Amino acid sequence: MDKILTLLDGSAYSESVCHHTAWIAKKLNASVEAMHVLGRREGSESADLSGALRLGARSALLEELASLDEKRAKLAQAKGHAILEDAKNILEQDGVPQVNLRLRKGDLLDAVREIENDIRAITIGKRGEGADFATGHLGSNLERIVRTSKVPVFVASREFKPISRVLVAYDGSASAKVAIERMSTSPVFSDLEICVLCIDENTSKAQAKAEEAVAKLRSAKLEASVRTASGDPEEVLGKLVSEEDFHLLVMGAYGHSRIRSLIIGSTTTAMIQTVKIPVLLYR
Repeated sequence: MDKILTLLDGSAYSESVCHHTAWIAKKLNASVEAMHVLGRREGSESADLSGALRLGARSALLEELASLDEKRAKLAQAKGHAILEDAKNILEQDGVPQVNLRLRKGDLLDAVREIENDIRAITIGKRGEGADFATGHLGSNLERIVRTSKVPVFVASREFKPISRVLVAYDGSASAKVAIERMSTSPVFSDLEICVLCIDENTSKAQAKAEEAVAKLRSAKLEASVRTASGDPEEVLGKLVSEEDFHLLVMGAYGHSRIRSLIIGSTTTAMIQTVKIPVLLYR
């Protein structure tokens, strides 16, 4: 059975992440690995006050600090268990038959690497617990996951809505071709309406690129159509998503139409920040 790894941190996005994960898991007949990772310093006091202590106060206060650290660690662990149990309830209510819970401590990427060879995709919220209302900021863990992941990454929006219309931003790059290839063999897209959009000032060139991708999808019996446009990719994509009721945006994590940013492709970063629908990224 395929496995979907969902990364949960208790942010406002976590419930939506669970609903989207359940939707994908049922399409793939996959189990879900729900993971919450405690940071190495989570639950412990970062400030070291011991150097400022003298005489008998030192040992007494150190004992108190150690006790507080232990309590914080226990609270962080209890919070992690609660997040995972809530996620399991949502996933099971949504019809996922097998949910495994993983509470880990340490670095998120290390925890993901342990099981990445056994999973088909990763789901994660657009922003983390500390950035729920920072609309111009992506969660740092999301950026790290997209940069290093070997499997597709599904970035959930803040609210879950049923998905039936998919917009594919296609530029002919290697990661965009991987997206089309993976879509053509995935049960996730079997009953969805797919629009392949190519943005290029050269209309005939854009048409040829989009038709090539659509032909691949149609050969797999998927419903797909061609769309071309010119202009700034971020503006064009943002307008289409907001005005034409698309429910999912599919992109390659990197494109060759612009210079890559240090983290992920600049257009990709902009679209994750801008659109209010989920974004599925392929490398």
